[in-house]
Amino acid sequence: MNSIVILNSLILIGIIISAILTVKFDNLLSSIIALGITGAFVALEFILLHAPDVAIAEAAVGAVLSPVIFIITLKKVKEGKER
Repeated sequence: MNSIVILNSLILIGIIISAILTVKFDNLLSSIIALGITGAFVALEFILLHAPDVAIAEAAVGAVLSPVIFIITLKKVKEGKER
């Protein structure tokens, strides 16, 4: 078996597992972190597919920006409940 096929399979398994964990976690912060990990795996898959520009965009948006926005939102919602 080719090493690229093995790496591609591992990345796809990582995408599936992290996506399932995103839905299954009861803690919202854990779900947000799992969502970021899913975005990182998807960015790696785009690199393997020879689409580096899409991989950079996915890493910036899916792995970093979206989780940061969700974490800030979660923090503001928790602060609103304490008032």
